[in-house]
Amino acid sequence: MKRQRQEAISRALRDGVVRSQNELVELLTRDGFKVSQTTVSRDLKELGFSRMRDSGGSLKYSVEPAPEGGLESRDAELLRTAPQVLLSTERSGNIVVVKTSPGNAQGLAWALDKAGLDGIAGTVAGDDTILVVCSHGKDSEEVARDLMGYALGER
Repeated sequence: MKRQRQEAISRALRDGVVRSQNELVELLTRDGFKVSQTTVSRDLKELGFSRMRDSGGSLKYSVEPAPEGGLESRDAELLRTAPQVLLSTERSGNIVVVKTSPGNAQGLAWALDKAGLDGIAGTVAGDDTILVVCSHGKDSEEVARDLMGYALGER
């Protein structure tokens, strides 16, 4: 239940403007989660989300990591893992096939999912291969290029 709730929180923050934890509690309640403000606060901290001022000066929750305070960025694990295990990418329609060294696909897929990169709907991992499903309307060539950027240390 925690994973599903945290995924719902991530989706809500990516898809719209959330200005308060109470607003997020209301959104989650409408989605069928029974949650308190304390739990939402804990989830936001675990996920690394922070409240920042938008261009108009209003506070809102951001999918970007806090600029200070020691919170790790959402793609930190991907930055560490990809250069060591990602070998190649090949696109096919709206899917990017990612090859890794043997036994490393699941760990890299987890890092990709945690990073919540724009344009990636989800991943399916085997032993040394990951199928990365691109979001509707997202160019798989761009996603493949971005992923190789992580492997080559260009991100």
